[in-house]
Amino acid sequence: MSGILDLLNSPMGRQIINGVSSQTGQPANKTGDLLSMAMPVLMGAMQRNASTPEGASGLLGALSGKHTGGILDNLGGLFDGGVDQSVTDDGAGILGHILGSKQPAVENALSQKSGIDAGSVAEILKVAAPILMGVLGKQASQGNVSDANGLSGLLGSMSGAQRGSKEQSLIESFLDADGDGSILDDVAGMLLSGSGSKKGGLGGLLGGLFGK
Repeated sequence: MSGILDLLNSPMGRQIINGVSSQTGQPANKTGDLLSMAMPVLMGAMQRNASTPEGASGLLGALSGKHTGGILDNLGGLFDGGVDQSVTDDGAGILGHILGSKQPAVENALSQKSGIDAGSVAEILKVAAPILMGVLGKQASQGNVSDANGLSGLLGSMSGAQRGSKEQSLIESFLDADGDGSILDDVAGMLLSGSGSKKGGLGGLLGGLFGK
């Protein structure tokens, strides 16, 4: 099973990047860089949410219901003439659920790191979130994922970090920098801190994880 960054480097990933780029008017290379940073953060947030029985049940329900992967079957139609409002509304709901009160900090930090204005970052994430759910839904269907353990394994393999691995512990510390259990805590500071700081920046984290 390929990870989310492998997907972005695939022909489908290029179609997603180009489509999102045309939707927001941002350059494709900047859009690709932003998605390469944002997708692992969203995956990590989903892993956090799915670590509780309620969160896992909710995500499993979404992946077997609304988000089964159909969105991936017609990406050309999705982006042709602009993404439908219902898709971006769905994306806004997904982001609000998995990021909660941290959403503005995440968007602002990604904006400063990518050089894309925060408004465009928000629009890109609204389109990316339903696509990410579609990818997960298709993988869940193909892997017959039906319980919390299967879901945890799917999310771990898609993020490229297995439970207990060095990469997973890095993502965990990134998502909750001050150790209080709050999802995506201090994400802005982690994103924007330089590689020479004590905690390192997202660039260093992703560089170590994904060879970027």
